Amino acid sequence: MTGSPLFIAEGIFAAEIVEECRRRGILAGAYALRRPRGATFVRRLARDLAEQRKAPGVLIRRGVALLRAEPAVLRRQTGLGAEAAHAREILRRVADLVAGHPHR
Repeated sequence: MTGSPLFIAEGIFAAEIVEECRRRGILAGAYALRRPRGATFVRRLARDLAEQRKAPGVLIRRGVALLRAEPAVLRRQTGLGAEAAHAREILRRVADLVAGHPHR
């Protein structure tokens, strides 16, 4: 991170570092993706079926379990300091951060 004007952490575990980034004074924003659960289920299932890594029945059961768990995951991420927002809003905010940063 030394010498980098900005860094972006993404993924399900990114919220784990929000508080430490805030403590160090390097947090510009923290967002948790909020999207319709059904859309996430369909995307994930289509991807996993295309990759053919597991049997379709396993993928469907796993997908349903993740669909049910998604509200708890979002609550945990927001509890760790991320703000829930839709993809378009997150992209706009990140673009604004990059555009306004003096070292881009």
